[in-house]
Amino acid sequence: MKQAFGGRTTSTARIASTGRAGSAVYGAAATRATIYERAGYATERLAPVLGEKWIPRDGRCLASARRFVHDVAVDWKATSDIPELAELLVSELVTNALTHGAVGVPATSTVRISVSRERELLVVDVHDPCPALPRRCRARDLDVGGRGLAIVETFSHDWGWTLTSYGKSVWFQLLAWP
Repeated sequence: MKQAFGGRTTSTARIASTGRAGSAVYGAAATRATIYERAGYATERLAPVLGEKWIPRDGRCLASARRFVHDVAVDWKATSDIPELAELLVSELVTNALTHGAVGVPATSTVRISVSRERELLVVDVHDPCPALPRRCRARDLDVGGRGLAIVETFSHDWGWTLTSYGKSVWFQLLAWP
């Protein structure tokens, strides 16, 4: 059973129920869903994917994830401040996935970052193999960490999480094409 925070819950079963699986975009989504499910990933959205990147669970790959999301936002002509904001927010989510999403999972597992467009919204999903749900912490003044999800909540249009058969996806949305 999939649960979501922020009212966003979808599944690949919706591809068939929407009656749109025959169109080119949704047909490609159905094909992509089949490939991902065979590989152990679950898809959460039917919106067109603008870009995807898999990174190893290694903190040295964080810069690569930030550049990727920034470049996708620039390539798809998001409004001027969105690439930098998306870069900041994905940095927080990928750091959480690398730090907290590694509990009890193989060292060879990956983190997947996907960027998609839902009408005027840029949506970034960070998938990790750990089913433990994200928790907002209350960081004290001198704490080094614990502010990531508060930053995501403050600067995003919306954010949340979705459990998947692979683990979970933590996502955020930005108003990128008003």
